[in-house]
Amino acid sequence: MNAELAPDTTEDAVLGGRLRLRQPRRGHRVGHAANLLAAATGGVAGEYAVDLGAGVGGAGLALAVRVPGLNVALVEIDNGLKDLAAVNARLNGLESRVRAVACDVEDIAALGRAGFDGSSVDRVLMNPPFNDAARQNVSPDPRRRLAHAAGPGLLTRWSASAAFLLKPRGVLTLIWRADALGDVLAALKPEFGAVAVLPVLPRAGAPAIRVLVRAVKGGTGAMRDYPGLTLNDELGKPSAAAEAVLRDGETLVMANE
Repeated sequence: MNAELAPDTTEDAVLGGRLRLRQPRRGHRVGHAANLLAAATGGVAGEYAVDLGAGVGGAGLALAVRVPGLNVALVEIDNGLKDLAAVNARLNGLESRVRAVACDVEDIAALGRAGFDGSSVDRVLMNPPFNDAARQNVSPDPRRRLAHAAGPGLLTRWSASAAFLLKPRGVLTLIWRADALGDVLAALKPEFGAVAVLPVLPRAGAPAIRVLVRAVKGGTGAMRDYPGLTLNDELGKPSAAAEAVLRDGETLVMANE
């Protein structure tokens, strides 16, 4: 696809150049979180995954590239970003198994009207807005604010939508602030179990900044903790482990459990 770029849009290489993404020049832009989320999700050909709050499709499309034959729906409330997600699916030759849908993630009835049947999806991945607007400065840019600022109860509502979509024993994967892991566990508790957690550290010895969390609808058993992924070495350069995931497409071990 060679359509000319809009003046307020860039085209960027992701996943070692195997994925190209068109995205707004300003506002929320795809970063490491989307690729880490895809690496933690996994899947097999023939399964159906839904990326909630997909934006321009960074995480869901990275997952589709990583797992040939996986079908993916990209759900995004912003029509402009949804349209870019559809463009990105075509740009990467994935339109036969990736679709973009404009819908409010938190509105279960609207998800049904958009064609999503309850208990029909194998995997859900999501990177919900996680900044507390009451305690942290939020961006004046409306798209960036929508992507980053969370209101009270947001994670509980997103988790309920994931539970609606997933089959029994279906898998939810999400990324969130490491200092709010307790909020994640509380939101998951009504519907999910068999929780696994993998911290993401900016550098060795530093506190984790994010957590990747995997949970099973109706699952049971003790929580499992995985060794953390360190993004940068002591010189501030990307670590070999991070490069293997973010550039070479290696899947995180938690995705295979």
